[in-house]
Amino acid sequence: MQTIAFDHFPLRTFDKIRYSDTDRQGHVNNAVFSTYLETGRVELLYKAELALLSTSASFVIAALNLNFIKEILWPGQVDIGTGILKIGTSSIKIYQQLFQNGHCVASAETVIVQVDNSSGQSLPLSEEAKAQLSKWLLD
Repeated sequence: MQTIAFDHFPLRTFDKIRYSDTDRQGHVNNAVFSTYLETGRVELLYKAELALLSTSASFVIAALNLNFIKEILWPGQVDIGTGILKIGTSSIKIYQQLFQNGHCVASAETVIVQVDNSSGQSLPLSEEAKAQLSKWLLD
């Protein structure tokens, strides 16, 4: 997917870059990029007012495709844009971009699946959850 401007994401948040996020060269470690993406996903999936999860269910990552575009440097903050590309029967395809100082530094597509906590099997999203999630669809 082509990068989009931060202001065009339906959900925008940020994370503070911690010194402990860096590697020996002073760049943010590539594994930490996933942590920043998680910040954006959690703000979407676990909003108390949305109640997206079915009873006795959890969201799990089924796939993550992360593209590194530029390095992230400490100190500062990372801006996180999050939107939904597709809502499936039990899955949600999320698109995100990370920004530092107005520049896109990474993009990612993540497939999240709702699973039953007892069986570990996928569990269909409720119609109410799908309706709530549709508010976060990217154009």
